[in-house]
Amino acid sequence: MEKPMTSGLPFDRQREAAKALDETFHALLSRGSMGLSPIALALAHADWAMHLAASPGRQMVLGQRALALAQQAMTASVAPATDTDGKPMVDNDNRFTDPGWHKWPFSALKEGFKAQNAWWREATQVDGVSRHHNHMVEFFNRQLMDTFTPSNWLLTNPEALEKAKETQGQSLIKGYEQFAEDMRIAQAARHSGDNPEALEPLTFEVGKDVAITPGKVVFRNHLIELIQYTPTTDKVYPEPLLIVPSCIMKYYILDLSPANSMVRYLVSQGYTVFIVSWRNPDASDRDLGMQDYLHHGVMEAMAAVKASTGAPRIHTMGYCLGGTFLAIVAAVLGHRAGGSQGRPINRRRETDAFMDNLPELATVTLLAAMTDFSEPGEMGVFIDDDQLKTLRLQMDRKGYLPGSAMAGSFQFLNLRELVWSRNTRRYLLGQEETDFDLMSWNADLTRLPARMHSEYLSSLFLNNALATGKYRVGGTGVALMDIHAPMMVVGTTRDHVSPWRSVYKIHLQIDTHVTFVLAAGGHNAGIVSEPGRPRRSYQIASVEDGQGWVEPEEWQANAPTRQGSWWEAMNDWLKERSGKPITPPAIDPATVVCDAPGEYVMVRYAD
Repeated sequence: MEKPMTSGLPFDRQREAAKALDETFHALLSRGSMGLSPIALALAHADWAMHLAASPGRQMVLGQRALALAQQAMTASVAPATDTDGKPMVDNDNRFTDPGWHKWPFSALKEGFKAQNAWWREATQVDGVSRHHNHMVEFFNRQLMDTFTPSNWLLTNPEALEKAKETQGQSLIKGYEQFAEDMRIAQAARHSGDNPEALEPLTFEVGKDVAITPGKVVFRNHLIELIQYTPTTDKVYPEPLLIVPSCIMKYYILDLSPANSMVRYLVSQGYTVFIVSWRNPDASDRDLGMQDYLHHGVMEAMAAVKASTGAPRIHTMGYCLGGTFLAIVAAVLGHRAGGSQGRPINRRRETDAFMDNLPELATVTLLAAMTDFSEPGEMGVFIDDDQLKTLRLQMDRKGYLPGSAMAGSFQFLNLRELVWSRNTRRYLLGQEETDFDLMSWNADLTRLPARMHSEYLSSLFLNNALATGKYRVGGTGVALMDIHAPMMVVGTTRDHVSPWRSVYKIHLQIDTHVTFVLAAGGHNAGIVSEPGRPRRSYQIASVEDGQGWVEPEEWQANAPTRQGSWWEAMNDWLKERSGKPITPPAIDPATVVCDAPGEYVMVRYAD
């Protein structure tokens, strides 16, 4: 029987053509909304607007609030608050700390902006709006207000105008030169394609300025290189330490300059350290999935560590998404080991020789890694069915998520500090940036394969499969309560990627001893917190067996605060769970692929 014909084309072909047209049109719409789904944005704002329109009482309250805030702003601009010495109070908002903001008309601009900002924060709170839509409206309103802050613009920034006056316009000339240079670099990056030689060189060169801790690549597959670092102590602990960084980032965030390299620090404390260096994927890797990252990334790295050292037990550490991967694998291994705490377990009938030969986990340390994604913080703005559809369409065209898209998302989460404050300093005040290793690392973009990223967002972020026991590895459900090794879990106070309260939720999922650390700083700077850095602190406390659930706010209120680097507490914690030191294991020359930092970390892309 012939297939039906419509408009002269077979039905299947017409349907495929219609789908391609829809996808093209959807992609064009998303380009006009910063890569986000315009439908998701419109639905969120329509939800808010319709509920507000149907709430006359709320409208009356907001109207009265607008009048009160306007009156407060007018009073504050004419007679600013003063301290006990009669001097104007220093503003808590670092955008308005310059004395020029106390003078009219800038005081009126500042107070007017703060009043509008306060009003809109209240206006976004309307009963009946869905939680996700309310989050989106609140987030985008905040971003819009941050965009139109008076400090962002030359004519409404008294500090920039005074600086231009003092320097006879040289600060503005310098700012324009820096703006032109940034535009030139961005234009060059867009036209560089996959040619790393066309990219601007990194300020801190990999293998020369950063990632210089001595070591060898002792294992390589299509997905990873495994680096084993040369010991610097006469004795080492018998349990080697495997670090699994996130594949969203180059591994050397943990091996920056010697002074703030976690790898170098751990080696100096007597650990045999291994670290995974993920391959920076291209279009040919579009079909690599999460199971590939778990098996060929984490598990094969564990097997290689055991083969290289002969150690039956290893310490493990995972950072960000690498920590999520590690938690999944630790649960799988714990399930297969079974019954170590007297619990019955359903073992698979088939024996997987590879899995059974993996080392036992002495400890599991998770750094800024979520396992419960029900409250992902600001990242949740980008996660719903239509947003993921838009993202899949973008990735399907390339076969990967571009590094520039990922970097742009992180910037978008913190526009105020990463974009507008930087632009003010650089373009309006003509200040040169002091480059440092973490900033250079941040410019070293990485990609993610289309399938893996889609599975990660869909299964973990959208459906929270790991926390609800619905995520499967090799056909077996994963439950984090199967992790038997003691755990140290680290969150950071200002984390936009892995909010610490979400990281803390692992206490609800596991049945083993947990030491929780809350470090001062953000997702990166809070983790890279080497000893000796000023103004660093952290809180640390264990939730003891039988203690029951302790809410994060209660934990934070009662956990003692220590000054200094949490690395030292981590070192003490690992030592307590390590065996008697032994002679360092030799690196077998037959297993050496090349010198550290390896080849995968050197692959750079512009997009």
